[in-house]
Amino acid sequence: MTQKYYSHGKLLLTGEYVVLDGALSLALPTKKGQFLEVTKTAGSRLHWQSFLQDKKLWIDTSFDLPLKKNFSNDNDILHRLEEVFFEVYKKSPSSFKEGVTFKSFLEFDRSWGLGSSSTLIANIAQWAAIDPYELLENTFGGSGYDIACASAKGPITFSLEEKRQKVQEVHFNPPFKEEVFFVHLNKKQNSRESIKHYRATHKIDLKLAIHTISQITAAFIKTQQTSDFEKLIYTHENLISSIIKTPTIKEQFFSDYPRAIKSLGGWGGDFILVMGTHKDMVYFKDKGYHTIIPYEKMIL
Repeated sequence: MTQKYYSHGKLLLTGEYVVLDGALSLALPTKKGQFLEVTKTAGSRLHWQSFLQDKKLWIDTSFDLPLKKNFSNDNDILHRLEEVFFEVYKKSPSSFKEGVTFKSFLEFDRSWGLGSSSTLIANIAQWAAIDPYELLENTFGGSGYDIACASAKGPITFSLEEKRQKVQEVHFNPPFKEEVFFVHLNKKQNSRESIKHYRATHKIDLKLAIHTISQITAAFIKTQQTSDFEKLIYTHENLISSIIKTPTIKEQFFSDYPRAIKSLGGWGGDFILVMGTHKDMVYFKDKGYHTIIPYEKMIL
């Protein structure tokens, strides 16, 4: 008998970086995510297969059971997969009493940064009936907002309070959403490196910054006017820019674009949010950015 699991991808609309230190953030689950199929087998082997969004087999590997900590793979992806399963084994050894085959199917391009790792973690945690936040913390790290998005039914606010995740469903359905687009920067951002950079940056009055970002998040949810929404984007971008000592993405690459642009998650790659019309998107296509997705096609 095959068991099936599913988790949604994610985009962090507000609170990037400072979500790690308790800022209230707005997170959006995406329509596309990752499936996991699990089948028990004879023998004592764990067999893993990953399929990309075009159905091509990407990873095909096996591990001996019981799992041991002396990971043998030099390949970073396979090493992390071993690490994840070893953590699962420590929490739920009974899950590996017999052989098991996993087949994982991505619905989005893995270079998009929509959560190929977080959806994997969420699905495996569902299968093993263990805490996905703890599994994330012991493997990839991060705030956990992406894990919250994996099972969310719509937009959520996320915050960390004394290292515990606080998740709340919110009504975020802006009347101007036809003017919201997601443009991929043709580059995948490494989340672990983004966190490392943030932690290494000297921050002045972080407490005030967290309070301000939390207020901006609350305003994002309530805003009904396009002009107000764009003002909030500029304020948010400038504040995060001052914290991480990095120019905004608009300053770096799109300074002549007339509407607001906002980074999502780690700065420098993955998707950005762009305000405009379908005609305005020609600007980005002319610059070589051809993956452009309207809000309603991206967000759950």
